[in-house]
Amino acid sequence: MASVAKKTTVSASCCINDDLSSSSSSSISREPTAASASPILANAPAAAPVSASSSANAAQDWTVASSADRRDDKPAPASSKAIPLMLRAQTSHPLDPLSATEISVTIATVRAAGATPEVRDSMRFIEVVLVEPNKHVVALADAYFFPPFQPSLVPKTKGGPIIPTKLPPRRARLIVYNKKSNETSVWIVELSEVHAVTRGGHHRGKVISSHVIPDVQPPMDAVEYAECEAVVKDFPPFREAMKRRGIEDMDLVMVDPWCVGYHSEADAPKRRLAKPLIFCRTESDCPMENGYARPVEGIHVLVDMQNMIVIEFEDRKLVPLPPADPLRNYTAGETRGGVDRSDVKPLQIVQHEGPSFRVNGYFVEWQKWNFRIGFTPREGLVIYSIAYVDGSRGRRPVAHRLSFVEMVVPYGDPNDPHYRKNAFDAGEDGLGKNAHSLKKGCDCLGYIKYFDAHFTNFTGGVETIENCVCLHEEDHGILWKHQDWRTGLAEVRRSRRLSVSFICTVANYEYGFYWHFYQDGKIEAEVKLTGILSLGALLPGEFRKYGTMIAPGLYAPVHQHFFVARMDMAVDCKPGEAFNQVVEVDVKVEEPGENNVHNNAFYAEERLLKSELEAMRDCSPLSARHWIVRNTRTVNRTGQLTGYKLVPGSNCLPLAGAEAKFLRRASFLKHNLWVTPYAHDEMFPGGEFPNQNPRVDEGLATWVKQNRSLEETDVVLWYVFGITHVPRLEDWPVMPAERIGFMLMPHGFFNCSPAVDVPPNACELEAKDNDVKDNGPIHRIFADVAKNLDRALTLVRKSSNNTILLWVWAHTSMVHMGKPKDQTDLAHELTSLAKDNDWNKKIIVDEGGVPLLLKLLNNNNNNELKSLISVEA
Repeated sequence: MASVAKKTTVSASCCINDDLSSSSSSSISREPTAASASPILANAPAAAPVSASSSANAAQDWTVASSADRRDDKPAPASSKAIPLMLRAQTSHPLDPLSATEISVTIATVRAAGATPEVRDSMRFIEVVLVEPNKHVVALADAYFFPPFQPSLVPKTKGGPIIPTKLPPRRARLIVYNKKSNETSVWIVELSEVHAVTRGGHHRGKVISSHVIPDVQPPMDAVEYAECEAVVKDFPPFREAMKRRGIEDMDLVMVDPWCVGYHSEADAPKRRLAKPLIFCRTESDCPMENGYARPVEGIHVLVDMQNMIVIEFEDRKLVPLPPADPLRNYTAGETRGGVDRSDVKPLQIVQHEGPSFRVNGYFVEWQKWNFRIGFTPREGLVIYSIAYVDGSRGRRPVAHRLSFVEMVVPYGDPNDPHYRKNAFDAGEDGLGKNAHSLKKGCDCLGYIKYFDAHFTNFTGGVETIENCVCLHEEDHGILWKHQDWRTGLAEVRRSRRLSVSFICTVANYEYGFYWHFYQDGKIEAEVKLTGILSLGALLPGEFRKYGTMIAPGLYAPVHQHFFVARMDMAVDCKPGEAFNQVVEVDVKVEEPGENNVHNNAFYAEERLLKSELEAMRDCSPLSARHWIVRNTRTVNRTGQLTGYKLVPGSNCLPLAGAEAKFLRRASFLKHNLWVTPYAHDEMFPGGEFPNQNPRVDEGLATWVKQNRSLEETDVVLWYVFGITHVPRLEDWPVMPAERIGFMLMPHGFFNCSPAVDVPPNACELEAKDNDVKDNGPIHRIFADVAKNLDRALTLVRKSSNNTILLWVWAHTSMVHMGKPKDQTDLAHELTSLAKDNDWNKKIIVDEGGVPLLLKLLNNNNNNELKSLISVEA
């Protein structure tokens, strides 16, 4: 179920000033497969089908310009009101999340296109997401319009590159639920950014297509959950049932609506249904009391969420409320009836010179990594265009898109209501819509860059979650180390990683989703699970083997958490290239015999996964199984194909029979790895609408039946990883974070360790100076050589990407050693550079330019030179 968070709301309109917002929201690459006629659309343009082919050929319709004038836009015709309109320069990258303004325009455009006032009043807005463009459009944007400004991303053409004057308009995709008709529709809106000379900039929207999706239910919304709770608490039979349990104050009661899933035809999507779980606090004046400590068992409630009425109610069994557990609360100190530790000293993360990362809009550069950040209501955090800058080999792509696309939480208790607890937290609720506003110093530490997220709410307003995504650096222990036992000299480097994360609450549980980037080329995906256990109540003396007794009358059922990471890989592939394949690697023990006379031999055996049905694979810890995504046309210095390997962490498969009801919707859980060729409309492993979905094997399990070739293509990895949770008493009252994830690791991608050039810390250099004071002559010689080599390598690394620094070094050395007749000219050039900006001046000061020029001043009476040097000094 969704959480209700405090958010900022912006009203919608068709034309909105850009001043309202320019920030982020969501992105999802799902385009309509058909634009069927629909009565919900009135007076709208004829639906234009959106297809991959039309996107790929979009560049042919653009005006071609030379690189000198590619940013100039041609004026548009004047409007009927004689307000001159001009196309604006491109301000949003094609992958940037929709801004609050764009969301408002999309909603207003769709609402205005409703066929009748009744249709418009019945519209409820589930989500608005970016229609992610074809990869060729992204390549053009990255080549000519936005960082990293890399023209080599665009394939070379005869007669030179085709450089468009502008990119195609952004498009938004809106899911609308009609509360009156119980229909779900999908709309595509084209967003144009124009500039009106008389009143500043604004956006406009145009409906491209709309169609009804039959027999589905879209995700639930927090507004619906709040209304459901109020309806249940006002239902007279429910009040009577609670009175039988000694509760008359409805302010103590908590109603958590859960989607019903699909167990029989009664759950079919012709009705929008919820089956609430009931809990009860002990104190109405304590807002932070743990109400999940008192589950109410024996009451069956079914709610029609379309009409907001209780359609089924039965007080089946009187189970006494568990007694108030004195250990139930988790707030600080005396507020929970306890005492906090007194020996925890402050731990402060300080970066006096600022962070090592740079952010330009949603484009992030750190060390040699660069990528773009996106966000959607369903997936939450999305990472785009991941690449590594590898010296002379330039910017090397690793993946086009990384995200967590679904999660499923099945419970293992066959008793009511727990057997129905199998939540699809992304598809039924939305991970992004339930995200938190993060707080500096609590959820993240250090020098932090935050990104806001924007969503539509149920009624069409725009909500902003401030500080939704956290970007920061972390120390991660030792990166590498070696000590020479002969000399006693050691080299050690500390590891640093860049973390991008968000945290969401879905009812009782919290989930933190992280992507970590490392200096040695690794990418780690991590999920942290915390929050409160979903509990059940027991009759006096009752025992259930399907859970753990937490407190008297209180138990926690066993359950599993499954997550699905979708990884659109692009190992050494530019946009438009499809040169990847997937290899499975198992480590095998050599059979005893001539090749293994000592019985110690083992080796890695590779198998190419040639098709989708071959690529339905499971983890195998006994054989150290992993999978490598290789580029079929790029080799390293040993002639091997370059690649990245997926290294599993701890994992499991569903602990359920083949006929388990939840597997009808979650057949993708049956294997840990699936591989498919890229298709723009294959985004969610359980289909786009898993809520009350009666269709067997919709989604990933159906797509792979095509058995498409994987031998050389644009591959997508679907990695399913899970944890089996047998609750402990130590998980109560709030669960310490459990961690689960996997690693993407370079495998032959580099010619040697990419971390060998990480410089030593300043404290390490100082320690080396101190360590050799009492050593003999030979040790001092070794130490001096090592120290000077460290400094020389540090200078080389420092200057490799800084032309200004190289220029300052050259001129400073020439001032120091050059001929007297040249020194004035050199001093003039240095001083002129210092006048340009404070950054140049700082470089000259830091690199010793000022003392040399002052020395030159003492040896000359040249008035011009005195004036110049005084400026720099």
